[in-house]
Amino acid sequence: MENKAAVTIVKIGGNIIDDASELKQFLSDFSRIEGYKVLVHGGGKSATKMAKSIGLVPQMIDGRRITDVAMLEVVVMIYAGQINKDIVAQLQANDTNAMGFSGADGNLIQSETRNHPTIDYGFVGDVQKVNTALLETLISNGIVPVFCAITHDKQGQLLNTNADTIASELAIALSEVFEVTLNYCFEKPGVLFDAEDDSSVIEKMNQELYTKLKAEKAIHSGMIPKLDNCFNSLSKGVQKIKIGHHRMLQDKTAIYTNIEL
Repeated sequence: MENKAAVTIVKIGGNIIDDASELKQFLSDFSRIEGYKVLVHGGGKSATKMAKSIGLVPQMIDGRRITDVAMLEVVVMIYAGQINKDIVAQLQANDTNAMGFSGADGNLIQSETRNHPTIDYGFVGDVQKVNTALLETLISNGIVPVFCAITHDKQGQLLNTNADTIASELAIALSEVFEVTLNYCFEKPGVLFDAEDDSSVIEKMNQELYTKLKAEKAIHSGMIPKLDNCFNSLSKGVQKIKIGHHRMLQDKTAIYTNIEL
């Protein structure tokens, strides 16, 4: 059986994006990852800041944004425009040949509008299909795809889509042709027993411990969809998942959370 080539998928959160010096260091670390790689970025805090500046009141439920028409315009402008292109430009400065994408570009990520029994999320997408063949072609030709948190429904509608989910779905799709490591990078050193204590890193997280900590409310808000995506990815072929500060990408001594089934 032929060995699969390795690909590293990294998702970064809004707090890194909001800090220019942290973002610069992260992109330097990311650029030094050997082999094939993909970057997925959020940008929630930037979108929230912009929304408030024009009089919109952001709404979140369980770490997920409610997206009406006005909010969709903001997130597309910030995610697919300002943040995405700034990251691509900085990666080029690090000699990393990046291209920025939304899910609509090349029909790379197709979604459907979320249908929830009790909550109207508005223009929020749940990923249905990844164009694995095109993505594989891009990666194999030395392109580093940089995905923002915008997908489409192939009916002409753009959809705000959770960036953690995008990273997870890309990882699952690419695991058919690559050996995939998925890294979720944010400002904390990992998943914590105590959100106020950065030294309380959970170095190994499995489904049983996650269920327990969620019931105790020790894990809540945006960490819930992140971990749900992690366990879903592992169950569908992704090789390895890590959550922690971006220093784990290059620092062999860094502590982080390994996700295990």
